[in-house]
Amino acid sequence: MLWSPARILGEAVLAVTLAGLATGIGAWVDTLDARTVLLAGAMALLAPARHALPATVLILSAPLAGGWSVMASVLLVCAAWSAGRRITEPWRVAAAFGAACVLHTVPGLYHDITSGAAPVLAVTLGWNVVTFLTLAVVPALVGRYRDQRRRLLGALWQNNQQLRREQAMVAREARLLERNRIAHDMHDSLGHQLALISVHAGALQVDPELTGSQREAVRILRGASVTAMAELRAAVGVLHDEAEYREQQNEQQYQGHQSHQGNQGQISYREYGEHREHQGRRRQPVGDGASVPYAPRTTAAIDGLVESSRGAGTAVSLDRSGVRRPLAPAADHEAYRIVQEGLTNAHKHAPGAPIRLALRYEPDSLVVEVTNGPVPGGAPEVPPGISGGQGLKGLHERVGRVGGMVHTGPTEDGGFRIAGMLPYGQESKAGSGAEGRAGHLGGHGAGNGARGAGPYGATSVVPARDVRGQLRPGAVDDGGTVINGADPQREFTAIMSTRKNVAIGCAVTAVVLVAGVIGLGVWGIGVMTEEVKKAEISPSVYEEAKVGDAEADIRARLPEEDSWLTSDLADQGPKLPDGATCRHFTSEDDQGVDFLTVFRFCFQDGKLVSKETYKAT
Repeated sequence: MLWSPARILGEAVLAVTLAGLATGIGAWVDTLDARTVLLAGAMALLAPARHALPATVLILSAPLAGGWSVMASVLLVCAAWSAGRRITEPWRVAAAFGAACVLHTVPGLYHDITSGAAPVLAVTLGWNVVTFLTLAVVPALVGRYRDQRRRLLGALWQNNQQLRREQAMVAREARLLERNRIAHDMHDSLGHQLALISVHAGALQVDPELTGSQREAVRILRGASVTAMAELRAAVGVLHDEAEYREQQNEQQYQGHQSHQGNQGQISYREYGEHREHQGRRRQPVGDGASVPYAPRTTAAIDGLVESSRGAGTAVSLDRSGVRRPLAPAADHEAYRIVQEGLTNAHKHAPGAPIRLALRYEPDSLVVEVTNGPVPGGAPEVPPGISGGQGLKGLHERVGRVGGMVHTGPTEDGGFRIAGMLPYGQESKAGSGAEGRAGHLGGHGAGNGARGAGPYGATSVVPARDVRGQLRPGAVDDGGTVINGADPQREFTAIMSTRKNVAIGCAVTAVVLVAGVIGLGVWGIGVMTEEVKKAEISPSVYEEAKVGDAEADIRARLPEEDSWLTSDLADQGPKLPDGATCRHFTSEDDQGVDFLTVFRFCFQDGKLVSKETYKAT
């Protein structure tokens, strides 16, 4: 990612500031030598490089802060901040900070070893570790917490935007489903009734018993019905085409914004079917202005369709076979629609032709078949009907949603056949409507063939590939448009869990730091107390010692080990005797004074050869 001008300016100011402070402090404390210039250049280069190479800069800045310059501690803080944000793998974090901690302690330990202060290595080591924890680990944890907080806020914002988009898409999908429902109802119900009116009017128009004025009135009536059908088909086509166009737009928009998994919004076909059934129960006005309950559009209402067609003078036969079994509500409704569409098409395109209707209750499904013969040769010529081309297409879609299939095509004698296969109630729960729309019953047939026709034909199945075997787990009437999105509750729980873990980690680190500092302080106090005991003696011990006394007697009254606190006292006293071994101690009575009283005992050949006392700072 490219840096903004403000970011570039900030990094440049930081690099120049670190280099300038290192140079200025070095020149003020000591002299402006090559070592100071080298340190300033290293800090100027490492400061901006910490973004690209966080682990490397952290490891290189640790020894600088540990021994070379106090200003390098600022670079160590910046490097640790960037490393905490940018190094994500646990093993890399452990390796980088472990190596940096080791290198941070090396300069101090080396100084103690070379200066003769080896006994205080443990104190130096502890102090350097605490310093590293303060200058590196704490900034790294704070940087990691702030970066995670920023990422979580960004994820919440993106999730909110995604939910808003999906909510708008669900609302649009609901409107599209309602438009489709209205279009299908207009086509199936009103179109069917207009087709019957047109058939009746066409039959009356060619009746030889009518007078000229009556025939003209019937012609006007049929023309009005045909015009109404044309306008209805146009309205249905507009609704259907716009719904398809918007559905494609929604799909493309959703595919462009999809970034999570899960189910956020669903408009199920079951709800859609229940709404249609509710609409089917409304009261419908009839010819005399009265109002009667609209019959449920199920297989039980097929007899009414047959009687209505017979009333128009069409020969319709109805054959039921097999043991009747219950269908799912949506499948029962689509069985009625198959019969209604078949009768409507027969009235429009083959008026006067006989119609055969069959309901066969097979072991695994209900087969609904509507077949009309060719137009009789001696039948009067009737003007052709209006077709919008939406009936059969919508029938394929709706039957596919409930887990069934439809086959349409001409017969050998010149007629036309519509056959549908619908699953029963129990078996219908084994399939998903959403999957049915995706063609889970098989590939789509070409032309006007079966939806999902397999190698065994459009409407026939073998036992190994019956409807139950082809359906997948789920309910066939529980499909619909599914919007995949992130589960808000799950994401909220994950976010809160992450924040809780970060807070716990910071708290544990703080407790460890405090406990470490306290423990190190207690340990340091104990070490210093022990060193003071080894460095001090009573003035009476010095006064009682006489030159020439046995070395063993004198050493018995002195501490067994020397203290590092007295390691530099030899340089402040008189010259040491040649070949003698000397020990230095301070007086116990020197509490609160600005100088130390030093007692020196020098031994040679097993005797005390010299004792001196002097003042030291």
